[in-house]
Amino acid sequence: METRAERLSPLPENVVCAAVVRREWNGVCADVNEIRCSGPTEHSLFLADHTRLSALLEEVGEPCEPRLRAGRPCPIGYVPRQLNIMPAGMPLWGYSAHSRLVRDVVLAFDLPRLGERLGQVLSSDALTAPRLRFADDRLWTLMRLLAGAVETNDPSTQLYGDGLTAAIFALLGSRREETPATRKGLAPWQLRRVIDFLESRLPERVELSRLAALVDLSQAHFSRAFKASTGVAPYQWQLQARLKRAQEMMVTTSASLEQVAEATGFADAVHFGKAFRRAHGMTPAMWRRVYGRGAGFERTRG
Repeated sequence: METRAERLSPLPENVVCAAVVRREWNGVCADVNEIRCSGPTEHSLFLADHTRLSALLEEVGEPCEPRLRAGRPCPIGYVPRQLNIMPAGMPLWGYSAHSRLVRDVVLAFDLPRLGERLGQVLSSDALTAPRLRFADDRLWTLMRLLAGAVETNDPSTQLYGDGLTAAIFALLGSRREETPATRKGLAPWQLRRVIDFLESRLPERVELSRLAALVDLSQAHFSRAFKASTGVAPYQWQLQARLKRAQEMMVTTSASLEQVAEATGFADAVHFGKAFRRAHGMTPAMWRRVYGRGAGFERTRG
């Protein structure tokens, strides 16, 4: 699948550079694009063969605008935090008079695959009719959170991104009604099955679809039921379990913080330290000095 940076090679006039980072969740391709300009520019965008949802995350300079045709201004006025829906087969142009930096996130959907995977059905016009420059704070926030996860390699990001894409899909117009049963928590046997599976896979990546399939629920219904049962989202439970395992290692072994981080799925001791401090209000080294037991522990290392 072509990226915007590839589509703009060679770069159009006054486009200084174009960069993209890509990741996929639930069959949804997420591209975070950054374009730097030095003057007026207009160019066709990309992924015209796919249904797309875009969110403008940041811009410096005068507002850019989406155009249905080259040379024709957008008929819809500027709105902050703009979103655009472009159905498959619809070309789109980007225009900038004096933008210096434009950063956005674009989701490309395989609608049949996504609907089957999530067990939901979109209304007939949810993603089949174009919508330019519309605002939806909830949808924009979900898109921003997903963009922030694109460059994160932490194992819990898999469940996090799966949950965000399921939530985005639901906001785009699912008509499937929620029954009273799906608004409740998981049955005890369901929760035990899911927890056992998560614990057996620590600290590996786990897809939300796999957890939902264990108890025969759609991803959206499973996420709500899991949170109702545990008080946290699946990705939060997994992260907490990894941090708990790290605490056990710091109390019962002399492993260095680098070794603890590796054993619990963090990229390095720095990432481990940030996650630990957010959760417990102190660094792993400080926590180990306070709570570690036994002689010979490397409590100050790292």
